[in-house]
Amino acid sequence: MTPTLIIIVLLLGLLLLTLEIVAIPGGFAGVIGFLLTAFGVWQSYLWLGVTGGTIVLLCCVAICIILLAIFMKTKTWKRFSLNEESDSTVNQIEDPAIAIGTRGTTVARLAPTGKALIDGKLVEVHAINKFIDQDRPIEVVAIEGYRIDVCEIEDKRFD
Repeated sequence: MTPTLIIIVLLLGLLLLTLEIVAIPGGFAGVIGFLLTAFGVWQSYLWLGVTGGTIVLLCCVAICIILLAIFMKTKTWKRFSLNEESDSTVNQIEDPAIAIGTRGTTVARLAPTGKALIDGKLVEVHAINKFIDQDRPIEVVAIEGYRIDVCEIEDKRFD
């Protein structure tokens, strides 16, 4: 293997390792990066001998640490992180209007969880036993804590 190819393999491996830590979690880029870096170091041992291979190995470790420090210091990783806040709330079921037997209509497909309009209130509901399409009539069958369980009912107005 030529020295240029060894350098390219090492740089590509280090880049993939850095991307794994900073931007692409999941393991695939890290495994490929580690394998490329290990292959490049192994080839440098074969081409340069023990002293040269050890120097290349130490340089790879140092470059990894330096790249990680640069990415963390410049806050590059913040561009990839979630910066929005969720303003959604949990169902408040203190309202006596929503009780077992109350009927409503699905606003979105329940697969098995989704939104429904029950007595003029938009709430998150859970379909029991199956999926329910959008704009279908439903009935509340159980309320457990903040969870509202519903089932589809037969209503000729919707057919």
